[in-house]
Amino acid sequence: MQEDFRLIVDLVLVFAVAAGGGLLAALLKQPVLLGYLIGGMVVGPAGLGLIKEVVQVETLAQFGVAFLLFALGVEFSFAELKKVKAIALGGGGLQIALTILITVVVCGLTGAWGTLPAKGVFLGSILSLSSTAVVLKCLMERNETETPHGQVMLGILVVQDLALGLMLAVLPALHEPGEVIVVAVLAALLKIGLFAAGAVVAGIWLIPPLLRLLARTESRELFLLGVVALCLGIALLTESLGLSIEMGAFVAGLMISEVEYADQTLSYVEPLRDIFASLFFAAIGMLIDPVFLLQNIELILGLVGVVFLGKFLIITPLVKLFRYPLKTALIAGLGLAQIGEFSFVLASEGQALGLVSRRIYLLTLGTTAVTLMLTPFVLRLVPSLFNLAESIPWLKPYIAGEGQALDVSEDLPFKDHVVVCGYGRVGQNLVKLLQQHNLSVVVIDQSESRIQQVRDAGIPYVYGNCVSFHVLETAGVNHAKGMAIALPDPMSTRLCVKRALELCPEIDLVVRATQDKNIELLYQLGAKEVVQPEFEASIEMATHFLTDLGWTPGLLQQEMQQLRSDHYLDFRPERNADEVSRHLEQATQDLNRRWYPLPADSPLIGMTLEEADMRYLTGVSLMAIRRANGEEIDYPSNQTQLEAGDRLLIVGANEEIAALEEFAQGKVAVPGKNSACQWVTVDAKSPILGKTLKDSPIQPQIGVKVQAIRRDGKFIRSPNQNTDFRTGDQVLLCGSLPNLTQIQPLFAVVSDIPLSIPLVKSKETEVVKERG
Repeated sequence: MQEDFRLIVDLVLVFAVAAGGGLLAALLKQPVLLGYLIGGMVVGPAGLGLIKEVVQVETLAQFGVAFLLFALGVEFSFAELKKVKAIALGGGGLQIALTILITVVVCGLTGAWGTLPAKGVFLGSILSLSSTAVVLKCLMERNETETPHGQVMLGILVVQDLALGLMLAVLPALHEPGEVIVVAVLAALLKIGLFAAGAVVAGIWLIPPLLRLLARTESRELFLLGVVALCLGIALLTESLGLSIEMGAFVAGLMISEVEYADQTLSYVEPLRDIFASLFFAAIGMLIDPVFLLQNIELILGLVGVVFLGKFLIITPLVKLFRYPLKTALIAGLGLAQIGEFSFVLASEGQALGLVSRRIYLLTLGTTAVTLMLTPFVLRLVPSLFNLAESIPWLKPYIAGEGQALDVSEDLPFKDHVVVCGYGRVGQNLVKLLQQHNLSVVVIDQSESRIQQVRDAGIPYVYGNCVSFHVLETAGVNHAKGMAIALPDPMSTRLCVKRALELCPEIDLVVRATQDKNIELLYQLGAKEVVQPEFEASIEMATHFLTDLGWTPGLLQQEMQQLRSDHYLDFRPERNADEVSRHLEQATQDLNRRWYPLPADSPLIGMTLEEADMRYLTGVSLMAIRRANGEEIDYPSNQTQLEAGDRLLIVGANEEIAALEEFAQGKVAVPGKNSACQWVTVDAKSPILGKTLKDSPIQPQIGVKVQAIRRDGKFIRSPNQNTDFRTGDQVLLCGSLPNLTQIQPLFAVVSDIPLSIPLVKSKETEVVKERG
């Protein structure tokens, strides 16, 4: 009884330090996973020693990784697994083999492990494994499990988990003759094959009827109990076969992924997954010896550097070899460069078999622990690293575009078509409706199976990544009537919006928001309409009932349109300013962002955002304003007025940000190759003072047009020919650079046009259009 009570105390303590560490990490804007690891390290045997026996805690912590992999299997599905089967089986297998081979060679050349190749194979096996739990947790926090790099990493991790069972089976035979090792490998492969065959049979004939039976009881707890028993039962089966628990849990999730109750299962299991995952990471922290880490910090940091660089140099070329874009290969290489938590299991087995000494064992554990703690930071820094790389001219073509189109249909329309990004359920329905109204359509998708559906349907397509400039240009975004983005991944959606508007600022852009917290962000980036499917379903259901209650169609349509115009504010949960600001910071990490201080003498001061029209004139998107008094305005509206001392959180390409700097200083902003816009001020000595537009030499015929006038706080867009010039007027002139230079003497207060002016991708003719 005393031991049972001790386990309860240990569990309460672990959950408490995990919650405390996670909270502290969140407050410091660090990954909560880091808080879990440090919390476990503090209370573990090598820390304060509050928990001396970690065996029982570790056993329960296995539930955490089991539920993590089970939920991944439910979300991943066989269809998703087929997409990455080549890189998963081929790339994952080659990565493990190359890592072991290189390690054996290096150990042999340096003599670090004596003359026994078995020791090199053992160390290579440890190094070849990456952390499924840590990488999956990071991808889930950033909602990137469905991105190309996310699927590549998860596919390789699945193969590594399969290989763990093979390694555990072969490890005891490393000291034996070659024939014994071959027999051990064949036996392990036979077990894996039999288990896979059994899983397929169970997934087709046993699991669906069982879930239907549980669902028919309409008991939430009974359904959850059955699903948990299924998950842990299959995981226990794989453990008894000499494979890994996580492999069994993942396969159990895959079995359920094809059943109609998959979403229900996932929603029930997610709370259990999150709770036990925190226990799992805290248990890993308990294995870390902080004293040993400090005493050997230089050696361990050196080993960490070698591991990160070595695995990166192995994985990145392999992913590129399988025809993935360079950016995807680089992210996968960085994301899988750590040593996995299940290397602890191999290291323990190796120590028991006499393959390693106690010191080598502790060095292995220390190096693994540090790589695990660094991984969340590395994945968080990836967007910033790519922004830096894109700022280097010779690197940008390789990084920003994410590759050329893999295939293009022969009958692409040239103009006045609608580009649809994503051919999932939403995209398919949209294409049907557009074609029913005789609109030309071009579909962009990077899934081979979906592109095949498009080919079979005879729909024009571009096979490639929607965030690629090359792919968007191939699809004719520059000359399209409109564009619809129906991607499931928020990060790809944001990048697609930004890059489409860089190519064509005036395009009619409709975007699907998978999460309500992204609605304002997408509008701020430049989307004309943002659609949230769940909110739209609510509107349509309410429309049905209100129609039956006698509401007139006109009044009902007006009411529902108002809900959409208000960006579904009535439906969205309230969030405090800190939550909004934190999400804004996270969401713009994958975009090129910068805080820009508005110059004290900027002609934009006093203008509303609608008047300044920065996005159209320079290409940048304004996400937030930080006032001189410390107030922060996130997602400012068009009527927000710019003030002296403002700092602007802007998003855009480097050339767009450079154009904004020129524009904000009263110089030239160049949204096109042959056109520019400039704010000038009329003073008391100006030759055109008192003259009307009709009488002045500033006429469209000479290539310069007065686009707007700001006078006494009022904004006059497209002034008529009888408008006169007055002292203090701020005039927006647009035209060619040489003609703007000739007009300068008419204004006494004007900034010089710089010789080197950054160009922003945009249309080449009209610079500013009248907004309806």
